[in-house]
Amino acid sequence: MKIINKIKTTPKKKGVETIKSFQSIYDIKINSLDNKAIDLANYKGKKILFVNVASKCGFTKQYKDLQKLYNTYPDKLMIIGSPCNQFSQQEPGNASEIQLFCERNYGVTFIMTEKIDVKGANQHPLYEWLTSKQKNNKKNSSVKWNFQKYLIDEKGELIDYYYSITSPISSKITKLLR
Repeated sequence: MKIINKIKTTPKKKGVETIKSFQSIYDIKINSLDNKAIDLANYKGKKILFVNVASKCGFTKQYKDLQKLYNTYPDKLMIIGSPCNQFSQQEPGNASEIQLFCERNYGVTFIMTEKIDVKGANQHPLYEWLTSKQKNNKKNSSVKWNFQKYLIDEKGELIDYYYSITSPISSKITKLLR
C-alpha cells in the first residue's frame, strides 16, 4: 500500500499543489537468513532497531549488547540485523555460516535478514527507506560503516539513526525504550 500525502505549497499558479509519495516501512519486503519472508507489519506497536551487521568487524562485539537490549525490552522492541559485506568485506560468510556464528558466539535470537547491500546501486529497499527523507519523511543519511543503527517508532516512523560508535545499550537509545 502506498501512502500519498498532499502537501500544499505556495503556488506560482492558483490551485497548484505538490504531491509527495511516502511508502510505509511495513510494506517493504525482505527475507530472513533462512530465506523466509519477514512481515514487518507484524511489529506494528513495537519499536524496531535496524542494524547492518558483520562478523569480522571491530564492532562485532555489539552483537552481545544487541542481544542484551532485545532481552531487556521484549514487549517494546524488535531488533533486526542485516548482514552486509560492503565495508572491507567484513561479512564474507553465507547464510548458514552467519547464523552459526551469531548463535555460537553471541546467542543471537533476534531476527537476522538475508545478506543485503545498505548503500550503492544495489541498495536494498529497506535501506533506501531508512536513508532517504523522500521515503521516510524525516531525514537523509548514509550508512558509514557496519553496526549503524536506525530506530523506528511503534507507528513505523523513523525516530533517528546512530553511528557504529554508539553502543546499542547507550542511553541515547535506551531512554527511548522506557
